[in-house]
Amino acid sequence: MDRIKQAAELVEAGGVVAFPTETVYGLACRVERHALARLDRLKGRDVNKHYTLHIGQMDEYRKYVPRVGGRAEKLIRRAWPGPLTLVFQVEAAEVERQKGHLDGDAVRTLYKDNSIGIRCPDHPVASLLLRLVRYPVVAPSANRAGRPPATDAPQVASQLANEVDLILDGGPCKYQKSSTVARVDRSDIQLLREGAYSRDELRAMSQVMFLFVCTGNTCRSPMAEGLFRKCLAEKIGCGIDELEEKGYKVLSAGTMDLAGAAASAEAIQACAAKNVDLTRHASQPLTRSLVDASDFIFAMTRSHCEQVLFLSAEAERKCLLLARDGDIPDPIGRPQERFDQCADLIEAAVRTRLSELMI
Repeated sequence: MDRIKQAAELVEAGGVVAFPTETVYGLACRVERHALARLDRLKGRDVNKHYTLHIGQMDEYRKYVPRVGGRAEKLIRRAWPGPLTLVFQVEAAEVERQKGHLDGDAVRTLYKDNSIGIRCPDHPVASLLLRLVRYPVVAPSANRAGRPPATDAPQVASQLANEVDLILDGGPCKYQKSSTVARVDRSDIQLLREGAYSRDELRAMSQVMFLFVCTGNTCRSPMAEGLFRKCLAEKIGCGIDELEEKGYKVLSAGTMDLAGAAASAEAIQACAAKNVDLTRHASQPLTRSLVDASDFIFAMTRSHCEQVLFLSAEAERKCLLLARDGDIPDPIGRPQERFDQCADLIEAAVRTRLSELMI
């Protein structure tokens, strides 16, 4: 602990400290002009290359990127702390606002081309060091340009022993390879460099799942599922059949133990009038696994919310009524006009909910 405190003091004073992460060893450097110039010389690095901000706690990214999309938020929760560097696109106005919180050197270094790379390492030494330093820290790999990154302290010493102020020895790195790098914006996640995580793992970790719940899963929730698919595709600018490829999964379920039933003829007709096809729908029962896997759950009534929470009390933070102002009444057994009105009510509620989501 004392040695990590010493390392933090050295970094704050403009020094360079080698420290372990779960991927490779890094060189911690305060984002300050003279310290960065020393780091450039030590690395033998092009001064125009980007440096990645390193943070000790996951939520700290919000200080630098206040608004991110739903998929990026999901990926952060699943992958951080961990072997993933995320490059966020930041609007020019937001970069300008950061000048009120950071000095000029920090803004110029961290926000190149209106983007910022951020990493939250999963190593106890790295986490503590980064939390102790009171200034933004960048940490490129501990090696000279053109040579492989060090994955243990002796490798750091063999390359840089006389040029760093301190080496924190945390043993061999877990992954022995660099972090995965991905670029994120409001609607997409693009792999820039495969590392500890593969492209398929990134896609799985960033998929956002929406679940709509009613009683039998033959009228209200299938209509909500279909209408949400249509509105979501419109919002992100893709075809309905491209939603999963874009990272979004939309399902519905019923609180009755009913599997394989078709949508009601009236629900099919009401949605067909809105260019939504429910003819291939098959009902499924609500289960704990569906609840746990979902990121957003929209219920038709308060009773449905209660049944979701009966399956999983932890779902309270993500289970909402679809219509903000109350229950959506069940049209089953009523004439077609009631189904049409129900579809109108559901569509309006879907559009309201979508407007509230960062997608």
